[in-house]
Amino acid sequence: MKDEKGYQTLEVIAKADKFNQWMFETIRPYCRGSILEIGSGIGNISRFFIQNGYSITLSDTDEYYIDQLKKTFKETNVHPIDLVHEDFQEKYARLFQTYDTVIFLNVLEHIDNDEQAIENCRYLLKPGGSLVVLVPAYSFLFSKMDRELQHQRRYTSKKLFILASKKKFIVKKVFYFNAIGIVAWTYGKFLRLRSIPSNEMKLFNNLVPLAKFIDKIFFKKAGLSVIMVAQKDL
Repeated sequence: MKDEKGYQTLEVIAKADKFNQWMFETIRPYCRGSILEIGSGIGNISRFFIQNGYSITLSDTDEYYIDQLKKTFKETNVHPIDLVHEDFQEKYARLFQTYDTVIFLNVLEHIDNDEQAIENCRYLLKPGGSLVVLVPAYSFLFSKMDRELQHQRRYTSKKLFILASKKKFIVKKVFYFNAIGIVAWTYGKFLRLRSIPSNEMKLFNNLVPLAKFIDKIFFKKAGLSVIMVAQKDL
């Protein structure tokens, strides 16, 4: 069954082409070889990888999203993958050490057992492979929108570092993304909004050049999201 609230949010964000392009450009330098995207949704970021000729496999746990991805990206591999399946290694034995890069974009915060999810990424990655994670930042920003979107938590750079290190990943880089977004999210929290308004998202999309400039000023030390790049040991 389709998650209506999640789908509506993805539809709103899908129209923010400049923002999605920015996110893609930010993580692109850390993605190589055979890529697996966990939780592709309706393919808001996936399409940029495909348009730029990357070898990428899309995945989700939601049957509706899987169906939509197959219809939208007919020439791309799409698989249902549940990172916290109780028999993960048995169920996905065919995918053992298959990928050079695994990416999570606004997915890990939905998973109750995030440690197990990170651990199972090791199983999917080749030795020396990269894990790229983007998650919402700062517990003090947790809001009604987070609850409506079924977020379990928000993160900090330190929390992500500890999580990956505990699972024997070598953390190469952790930095924040979209500092100006903190203002927008705080506005939504103050008004107790239940979803991301389309008009506000459209406005923010037009402010992306300013958002990029502000991130440079802050040296990526603050942001609405936090990004981690980690490597599986050889």
